[in-house]
Amino acid sequence: MRSLLAFDRKVFRESDWFGAEYWSICDSYWMLVDNIKVGCCAFQKNVDFQEDLRRDGINPRVKGSLYVGSTGILPKYQGMGFGQLLKCWEISYARYHGFTRIVTNTRKGNASMIALNRKFAFHTVRTTPGYYRDPTDATVVMELVLV
Repeated sequence: MRSLLAFDRKVFRESDWFGAEYWSICDSYWMLVDNIKVGCCAFQKNVDFQEDLRRDGINPRVKGSLYVGSTGILPKYQGMGFGQLLKCWEISYARYHGFTRIVTNTRKGNASMIALNRKFAFHTVRTTPGYYRDPTDATVVMELVLV
């Protein structure tokens, strides 16, 4: 848990950090390169992202949906293709485990993550203004239907 919290703080802005309680409900996976943790992702299985609509902090159970709650690469390793590799692995993981849909969300201002998701054929489901704080930003909810 300590490693996940420390990683989160190195990759994301303070207002976007997850607490231990969130990490404890996710399945988390490290991306290791030469035994160095360069990336991490976190999933919730059979879950849809609805926090932007419900605001109660509960995402509903949806069989076959894989919610990617976090995808991050340490800043010193960004721009080297590791994000693409991790996104490809997330999709492969979902297919291998029989998921029919992947859903994720990100800040509207995170153009690189939105572009990466689009590169892998994710499409925007909705944009919800004011979801993020410090600074205020919309969330872009994206999905990939796996056929």
